[in-house]
Amino acid sequence: MTPSHPAAPVSQGFSQAPQERLPLLPPTQMNAAQRAAAEALIAGPRKAVFGPFIPLIRSPELMSRVGQVGEYLRFDSILEVRIRELAMCLVARHVSNQFEWLMHAPLALKAGVPQSSLDAIAAGRYPHSSAADEAAAVDLVTELLQHHGVSDNSYAAALALFGEQGVVELTTLVGYFTLVCWVMNVARTPGQPQAGFSALDAFPA
Repeated sequence: MTPSHPAAPVSQGFSQAPQERLPLLPPTQMNAAQRAAAEALIAGPRKAVFGPFIPLIRSPELMSRVGQVGEYLRFDSILEVRIRELAMCLVARHVSNQFEWLMHAPLALKAGVPQSSLDAIAAGRYPHSSAADEAAAVDLVTELLQHHGVSDNSYAAALALFGEQGVVELTTLVGYFTLVCWVMNVARTPGQPQAGFSALDAFPA
């Protein structure tokens, strides 16, 4: 049954009543640079101003440059989509970002990441996988997020599967998504509900 009205956005943050700090600016309140940046974003693969670009539009040149990096990493990286989406889910859980979790958990499942892995990530547990490339990606991403570096064993495993370019792009993907999650965490940018996917609980779960 289709609901008669859209579901309410999922608040970002775990305080009693977290209010969005930097909501979307109406076009009438945008300056010329902001309008141009918004139009460029809408004309690109994202098709709208949403998520991290809502607060980032306060700095339109920064938004455009950040957006170009993200556009490559999301849509043109040599990494398989399944690996990209898995990494994005790991980052979203690590920094407890509702927007990126609710956007990328469904995409990860569609790309072939097992539901059991996503359930483990949501609960703050290590997502064991029988797929060698997923295991290598999880090790690299989790070590990087937790320790700000990667062990020789994890680096060697990732290098063997993804090559030097893939390791660089996976590492940069972690940095990029951490950056945009932080921006949204500060701005309290809400997530959008997704059928069949729960919002993140306070971390650690």
